[in-house]
Amino acid sequence: MKKRIIVVGGGFAGLQFIKNLREGSFEIVLIDRLNHHQFQPLFYQVATSQIEPSSISFPLRKIFQKRNDINIRLTEVLSVDPENNSIITSAGNFSFDYLVIATGCKTNFFGNEAIMKNALSLKTTNEAIKIRNVILENFENILNSDNKGNEGLFNIIIVGGGPTGVELSGAFAEIKRDILPKDYPGIDFSRLQIFLLEGSPYTLGTMSYMAKRASEKYLRKLGVILKTGVFVQNYDGDKLTLSNGETLKSKNVIWAAGITGNIIKGLSSEVITGSNRLKVDRMNRVTGYKNIYAIGDIAYMETPKYPQGHPQVANVAINQGKNLARNFRSIQNGEKLTEYEYKDLGSMATVGRNKAIVDLPFIRFKGYFAWYVWMFLHLMLILSVRNKLIIFINWAWNYFTKNSSLRLIIKVEGKNNDH
Repeated sequence: MKKRIIVVGGGFAGLQFIKNLREGSFEIVLIDRLNHHQFQPLFYQVATSQIEPSSISFPLRKIFQKRNDINIRLTEVLSVDPENNSIITSAGNFSFDYLVIATGCKTNFFGNEAIMKNALSLKTTNEAIKIRNVILENFENILNSDNKGNEGLFNIIIVGGGPTGVELSGAFAEIKRDILPKDYPGIDFSRLQIFLLEGSPYTLGTMSYMAKRASEKYLRKLGVILKTGVFVQNYDGDKLTLSNGETLKSKNVIWAAGITGNIIKGLSSEVITGSNRLKVDRMNRVTGYKNIYAIGDIAYMETPKYPQGHPQVANVAINQGKNLARNFRSIQNGEKLTEYEYKDLGSMATVGRNKAIVDLPFIRFKGYFAWYVWMFLHLMLILSVRNKLIIFINWAWNYFTKNSSLRLIIKVEGKNNDH
């Protein structure tokens, strides 16, 4: 009888793990709340109306439709019962021989309930659509408002100067300059201010000094108001309070200041780090458990090269998934397992049209060529040829016309869409 592997999460790590298991070697159950894989690196382009969500969303059943050994269940995992080798979900209990946790991360509001309630975040396709809706509705509200002087409607504030914050800021600055004045000729867009707030001294803090300085230069050139060395203390939906005592009015605050793991209840508190990651050994086995593994952003693995754990990026998740699949084949064959070793291939970020920074282990560069490299590598990560083509056409169209036709406000009638 085949051993059953339950995989929780259809992100980069979970997907690569399953795809690299030999077909028919195990009974595989993939559990996720969503029926599709989300390509997170391009969420910001959905939020800024550059591409459609369907371009970066891939139905799980379509991905695995040729695999008869995979069962997909859309449900919420409530807890795990390690003693009885089962997980408890909203659709019932599932037993396993092996459990692979690939639940990824969610936005970290650092315990501030007011910010969590009132700010927007960008960790799912749905949240990207919500940002697009809120920002576009904001301009409709400006036109409909008797008080055209409402400062809060004219300020877009992004909190967090990592790649997500930098890319969002650059994209909003470009649509402010090239697109919105055409759509809303009745609005004075010289009043629209885009703020990027970062607690450390630099944007792109994990990248090279060249990347930090270049990103700041690009952002300022685009007109983004950059404030570093400040923290957000509170946000009530109208007013943002900073650690230096300054206050900013805004109806549009996007929180991109940190992430925390999506922990499943039932595991020992001793294996959970302060950032809600699961401690694993070099084979991605959760500490203290023989048949429970964690891969991707949720996994915390200390190695000589990375004593503080690996960066939570797609490349780590993809390769941990592949390595664990190889190790499962080794388990079947009674062979020695392979320790995971991360090979840093570099990092990159784009700040807008013709503006990007690429940090590779052997070279660092910026500008036009870096932007082309960024586009090429992201296109290669897109799962289907059809979606690669759609995204490429959208990018080409936007590049030559400086305009897109994707500015749709899409909401479910009868639902509360307040942010």
